[in-house]
Amino acid sequence: MSPQKQHAEQCPEPLAYPFWTTEGLGLHPDYRELRDKPLARVRLPYGEDAWLVTGHEDVRAVLSDARFSLSEAVRRDHPRISPMPRVGGGLIAIDAPDHTRMRSLLSKEFTARRIEHLRDRVRENADELLDRMVETGPPADLVEDFAFPLPMTLICELVGVPYEDHHHVRAWADTVCAGNAAPEVIQEKAGAFFERMNGWVAARREEPADDLLTVLIRACDQDGTLSERELSELLNEVLIGGFVTTTNQIANFFSLLLLRPDGDQDLLARLRAEPGLVPKAVEELLRYVPLLNGLILPRYALEDIELGGVLIRAGEAVVVSQAAANRDPGVFPDPDQLVLDRSGAAHVSFGYGTHYCLGAHLARLELQVALERVATRMPGLRLGVPVEKLRWRSKEFFSGLRELPVAW
Repeated sequence: MSPQKQHAEQCPEPLAYPFWTTEGLGLHPDYRELRDKPLARVRLPYGEDAWLVTGHEDVRAVLSDARFSLSEAVRRDHPRISPMPRVGGGLIAIDAPDHTRMRSLLSKEFTARRIEHLRDRVRENADELLDRMVETGPPADLVEDFAFPLPMTLICELVGVPYEDHHHVRAWADTVCAGNAAPEVIQEKAGAFFERMNGWVAARREEPADDLLTVLIRACDQDGTLSERELSELLNEVLIGGFVTTTNQIANFFSLLLLRPDGDQDLLARLRAEPGLVPKAVEELLRYVPLLNGLILPRYALEDIELGGVLIRAGEAVVVSQAAANRDPGVFPDPDQLVLDRSGAAHVSFGYGTHYCLGAHLARLELQVALERVATRMPGLRLGVPVEKLRWRSKEFFSGLRELPVAW
């Protein structure tokens, strides 16, 4: 069938999307139903209909093709799960050349070499948190006591947020990532948070330091490569994006390791016995966990483009499922199996192309240290409640647990 005919013969009723799961970290079965079919049309709770892309090759094509525009979504009634549309600003809402200009300001701060120098500091933070858990004794909440403070403290330190304001960053992130807050609530809390953020900027202008805040201020005040508004938008994105996904993944990783999805093998014991396996295990867990559930960043075709045997017309929206791409059986043998020492093709959990996650090296480091230190320091780690008592997030931007009670 020609692409033109395929476009004309669409299912009259698009599929309801996202494919919400009620609990756990399994890939929704509807994705498997679409594996051998052309691109599907989907309808989100708000905004225009879109094409859903799930294959590994097609997802990488969309993420790396400049003809699929992120910034166009800001001008449209874009597909989304919340009533409040996305506004412009930040790296995830713009295309080149503005994206290139803004990203270049921070990319040198997040290189693999620079991030690796932080490993001892991250280990120190992790051990301090585990010391407190051990001192208090079980049970403990691995989310609140470890997964939140480990990456949040580090990104706040790197940015230059005063310690006494760290809790404001956490509160704002909770509001943004819930996906179900009323628009007036978001606007009210955004005003308060950005006002506080402006205070940090003003203080750092008076007293520069070796932090990301100073880097951005210098780009704004001295180099003229960043506007005042862009400074605030980029700072907000770095702060929230710098810890929220990692926090959720730490908890998700340990829930999987404790629930043993590959059978009776004690996966944490294996990591403790084979510490050199940790980096590979992190990559496999990143592939396996479908983290981005309601966080959908639609792109719009700027011209007619053929993809997956379908003709996407100029002006039509496209959404990708990185989780489905990471379970593509044509790329990953036995994709629904967790194989800690898996090798081969790379996952797309950090994206692909020019919008590849700026903080990917930092996230990898934090996840590696989290696995390493918990496996080493807490032998016999186990769930502190029956599996059926775990509380999973529902219809939010990220998949994961609200808390992870553990004992050891």
